[in-house]
Amino acid sequence: MSASVDTIVVGGGLVGAAVAWGLAREGETVTVIDEGDIALRASRGNFGLVWVQTKGKNLFDYARWSRRSADLWPEFAGLLEQQSGVNPDYHKAGGVHLCLSEEELDQARALNNRMHNVNGALGYGAEILDRKQLDEMIPGLGPDVVGGSYGQHDGHTSPLRLLRGLHGGLKSLGATYASDGPVLSVAKDGDGYVAKTASSTYRGAKIVLAAGHGNKALGQSLGLDIPIHPEKGQILVTERVDPFLNMPTHVIRQTDEGTVMMGDSHEHTGYSDRSTAPVISDLARNAVRCFPILSKLKIVRSWGAVRILSPDGAPIYQESETCKGAFSVNCHSGVTLAGAHAMALAPMIAAGKLEPDFEIFSARRFHGQAH
Repeated sequence: MSASVDTIVVGGGLVGAAVAWGLAREGETVTVIDEGDIALRASRGNFGLVWVQTKGKNLFDYARWSRRSADLWPEFAGLLEQQSGVNPDYHKAGGVHLCLSEEELDQARALNNRMHNVNGALGYGAEILDRKQLDEMIPGLGPDVVGGSYGQHDGHTSPLRLLRGLHGGLKSLGATYASDGPVLSVAKDGDGYVAKTASSTYRGAKIVLAAGHGNKALGQSLGLDIPIHPEKGQILVTERVDPFLNMPTHVIRQTDEGTVMMGDSHEHTGYSDRSTAPVISDLARNAVRCFPILSKLKIVRSWGAVRILSPDGAPIYQESETCKGAFSVNCHSGVTLAGAHAMALAPMIAAGKLEPDFEIFSARRFHGQAH
């Protein structure tokens, strides 16, 4: 059995690594148990958006939490680069949800109107733009684009560089990284917790489940109800091209390396992460409708990844009622919420208790018990 630490974090993807980095930054001793690259890891399939608009339409607290994270991201990215030497390529340039029909534009307008005061004095930070206004902001749009919603708090980053930076930061803070996962069982053990892999046993005073879809089964041992389900998304990547897109859209973004990523598919195919031709064709077709220049580029990579979704799409954060010191962190917005996970959620866990306002994020809301 390894030496006991303050907190065991089960899962080393973007969610687990951000929480673990935040805990270590608070002065805790931390062990991160990861499955390595064979894991069904959403982190490596992430599109890379730090996105506020459209978040929280089913739960306004999620909208406020997303905005809080976006506000933390500039400081978070700077600290991470300073500590790890890895620039996560974060840019807060704003973002646009492009609409290809008047019906889509009406829906975006209705959502903006509904969410207008969700953040009180802070505001929602999104506005509807017509085609003329979009042309002044983004050159090269296709004729099918009728307008869109511009969010001033939106941005994008490199998920892989973010993950690398978090792991580098964890190392510099003295955290232990164990890659012999998956964790096969977790349990209460005296005043603390144990997590067992096929080859090792780890002990900590507290435990955080951040293992994506693995949380569902592991949580049962600690009295945690975690109702999550998989949803597949697919992504295409083009060859490198000179910069032409100065801000991300909800379906297309250009990376610092010059490649163009296309995404925004939603499939209910269980835990399959296979790329499929019909969906890839739709992604490419819609991308070309938005930016005709893309028709001249070669596709060099494609992949699928499995999102972690709750019944209402919002995160699930909770401490076990029967096993104090056991927490679960579950969400599909690992990039957007990385700033908040590292700099707002982790300090709560380090203190041993989530803030009262976080009760709304517990799974009890699905049974009418949260308030």
